[in-house]
Amino acid sequence: VLLEFSREKLKLRAKKVKEFSRELVIVKLRETREKKEENLLSVFLQDFPIDFVWSFLFGFYAFEEEEMSTTSGTGAVNYRNGTHRSSLRTQPSTSSAHKPSSLKSKSLLRKSSPAALGGAGGSKSGSGGDAGVPGRVRVAVRLRPRNGEEMIADADFADCVELQPELKRLKLRKNNWDTDTFEFDEVLTEYASQKRVYEVVAKPVVEGVLDGYNGTIMAYGQTGTGKTYTLGQLGEEDVADRGIMVRAMEDILAEVSLETDSISVSYLQLYMETVQDLLDPSNDNIAIVEDPKSGDVSLPGATLVEIRDQQSFLELLQLGEDHRFAANTKLNTESSRSHAILMVNVRRSLKPRDGLSSESNGNSHMTKSLKPPVVRKGKLVVVDLAGSERINKSGSEGHTLEEAKSINLSLSALGKCINALAENSSHVPFRDSKLTRLLRDSFGGTARTSLVITIGPSPRHRGETTSTIMFGQRAMKVENMVKLKEEFDYKSLSRRLEIQLDNLIEENERQQKAFVDEIERITVEAHNQISEAESRYANALEDEKQRYQNDYMESIKKLEENWSKNQKKLAAERLALGEKNGLDITSNGNRSIAPALEEVSELKKLLQKEAQSKMAAEEEVNRLKQQLNEFKKVEVSGNSEIMRLHKMLENETQQKEKLEGEIATLHSQLLQLSLTADETRRNLEQHGSEKTSGPRDSLMSQLRLPQIQDPGNAEKPPVARLFEQVGLQKILSLLEAEDADVRIHAVKVVANLAAEEANQQQIVEAGGLTSLLMLLKNTEDETIHRVAAGAIANLAMNETNQELIMDQGGIGLLSSTAANAEDPQTLRMVAGAIANLCGNDKLQTKLRSEGGIAALLGMVRCGHPDVLAQVARGIANFAKCESRASNQGTKRGKSLLIEDGALSWIVQNAKTETAAIRRHIELALCHLAQHEGNAKEMVKEGAIWELVRISRDCSREDIRSLAHRTLTSSPTFLTELRRLRVDIR
Repeated sequence: VLLEFSREKLKLRAKKVKEFSRELVIVKLRETREKKEENLLSVFLQDFPIDFVWSFLFGFYAFEEEEMSTTSGTGAVNYRNGTHRSSLRTQPSTSSAHKPSSLKSKSLLRKSSPAALGGAGGSKSGSGGDAGVPGRVRVAVRLRPRNGEEMIADADFADCVELQPELKRLKLRKNNWDTDTFEFDEVLTEYASQKRVYEVVAKPVVEGVLDGYNGTIMAYGQTGTGKTYTLGQLGEEDVADRGIMVRAMEDILAEVSLETDSISVSYLQLYMETVQDLLDPSNDNIAIVEDPKSGDVSLPGATLVEIRDQQSFLELLQLGEDHRFAANTKLNTESSRSHAILMVNVRRSLKPRDGLSSESNGNSHMTKSLKPPVVRKGKLVVVDLAGSERINKSGSEGHTLEEAKSINLSLSALGKCINALAENSSHVPFRDSKLTRLLRDSFGGTARTSLVITIGPSPRHRGETTSTIMFGQRAMKVENMVKLKEEFDYKSLSRRLEIQLDNLIEENERQQKAFVDEIERITVEAHNQISEAESRYANALEDEKQRYQNDYMESIKKLEENWSKNQKKLAAERLALGEKNGLDITSNGNRSIAPALEEVSELKKLLQKEAQSKMAAEEEVNRLKQQLNEFKKVEVSGNSEIMRLHKMLENETQQKEKLEGEIATLHSQLLQLSLTADETRRNLEQHGSEKTSGPRDSLMSQLRLPQIQDPGNAEKPPVARLFEQVGLQKILSLLEAEDADVRIHAVKVVANLAAEEANQQQIVEAGGLTSLLMLLKNTEDETIHRVAAGAIANLAMNETNQELIMDQGGIGLLSSTAANAEDPQTLRMVAGAIANLCGNDKLQTKLRSEGGIAALLGMVRCGHPDVLAQVARGIANFAKCESRASNQGTKRGKSLLIEDGALSWIVQNAKTETAAIRRHIELALCHLAQHEGNAKEMVKEGAIWELVRISRDCSREDIRSLAHRTLTSSPTFLTELRRLRVDIR
């Protein structure tokens, strides 16, 4: 009705609105803001004219939003069902201000509280122990387009599903007349891009993980409907095809700071109810550990890799995919036979809260330095479930049939758990399968979960499609209690305080050294100036004195000479006058005395001048003495400055001792916390255990504890803690025990320790490697052989340990064990150890001379896929080292593998269906073909045809390019291909 009014009428009504008091309107709004919108409208109609009501309602929401912002502060980050909302505030636009529907939506937003929306922004917890906020499992459905087979077989039939993405609705055709309608959080058509799928399914979960929440992304559906494509596609050829795993890691790396934050990744597969490490195939039985307090599920035995860039993550995913079990079925040529689980742990350090900064002036600096950093830990779990399938449709037989049974059992257990959670049952059977135990936090736990179900359009698979859709519908009823994982990093605070203490100590030492150097410099300069002045003035005084003495002596000498001359002259005159007239002698004598008196007066004057000069010299000496006294005063002032500096050093020392005391107090507090935690764990571990007598029985009970406990009912103690309590030497001493059961448990503990790289050097230095080799030599027990060989295989991953194994005759003992063993697992461990040794360039000749290659080829008699995979890996490693040596010019002649007859076995098994064996054999063929000396033998054995096939049909681009480059660079191969008229372009 309002849109029909003209502009002039609106202006008139606006003038009428201004005539009312704004204070009265604000009071009425505050009285009715908590009521529903219909009641608010009725109150306004009673108290105000209709013109005012219609005109004012458009300004009501802007005022309401302003009121909310002033009363509640800035908008918090809220989540509901995994959806990221930056604020509850909605800005009205010009185009939507006149639509009643916009008013209704704003009213709903205003009436919703953060708790009702599942908001987690206001939830703060130091340890994740708060009540959390509810969050429903979000479910999206994705339709796969028809493949080539379905286009032909179902050409005359319509699709069994119809999507309505704008309504987030799916219709499932029961027959030609009836359809069932289902609603989901997101409906993705067959044309939806990978980017679109990531943004609506996974991005909200990834953002929650970056904020400190656990998150799960899972794909469920029939075999061949695109689960692995949705989650794990690497997109090496086209970046638009990248799946959720790659895009999630891109967002995480873009948000975190690698200087303060850390990202670690584990990649696992659940195969035949066994958790296996895809990054370390030898780690094939990982235990699941549950925290009895929080219920969190962890896998402490899994390999944890630190991620620094996107390329290393892509290489890690490629490595995991190569190790994952796959098989060819009627429904999918590369059907996954295991559930793949990618775990990404994100640890983010936040700045200390500013609430502690308002301290007193005296302690503000120390309080600020003692603020513990806040750490948020989020875990992202991406689960690529194996496809559910019916045996009659997939055509599984033999071992593939057993795999299908295991997959269907685990998926059935997952469905039971989701049914129980959807119906709020008192008992949820999480322990029926290891898959449900791993996903316990994802369904009904504390993680934010997004599920994408994949379906196909074919009407032939309507039953499987219906089952998948019902699974998603039940999953939408599951509620999780989302919790923030936030804690204080006391270790980081301790390290920071230690660094500050070291810096203060270094700065104090530098200042002290600078003070001492400055004092020494001033003292030396003062002594030098004083000695220089004394020597200068003493020399000047001595020179002046000597000069005056010389002048005085010369003057006396001249006076004596003049006086003697005058006396002689006077005597001569008197004598002459006496001879002439004796009367005139007196008068003449008086006349001659007058000049002598004048001379005497002159001498007196000279003496007076000499006296004056002497007085001047004495005054100069006094002046010099005064200057010397002044220098002594300067020295006294320097000494007082030195004393002041010594006092400053003492004050600095006292401050240093005070800081050391504070650090010691902090360390004692941290130690007390650690001791309390250790005592609690020790009480939990010792609960229900029986005390035994004797040191050997006590030690044996500690070694048996990881073996005899039920992994589903009790927590296994970490091997590292057992290592600290018992000690490596005691464990190694049990390897020589007479009791076979004791030796078996001891060698298992050593094998578990050897799986960690940090313990390998200690085991080797303590003689553990020698003890393991002696067990292979002196023991006939098959179990000991298997576990000891596995431990040696772990140690053989280190290049230094490889040389020690060869020097101690390890390859001969491994070959002898392989010749006498019948158990496939024992042969797999032995083959893995020899395969690791084959990758060392320095040990090629010695390895072959001691029977390593012959032992590898002899183990193919077992026929077990795991054993053959290790044999193929060893041959590929050996061939790669030979190829490298030939390129460097250090290897000539035929390959040692060809001389030992390995080429025929390689050619026979090049087309095997097992992906791991086929990949290593293809690599071995490519490496052997790079050496021209092997070309004729390979042509003779028919290996050239396998190289041509690899260059055309291999699933891996790098192997295809390597095979093509090898064929085109070898003259022998080119000649043979031209003769056979085979085009390899």
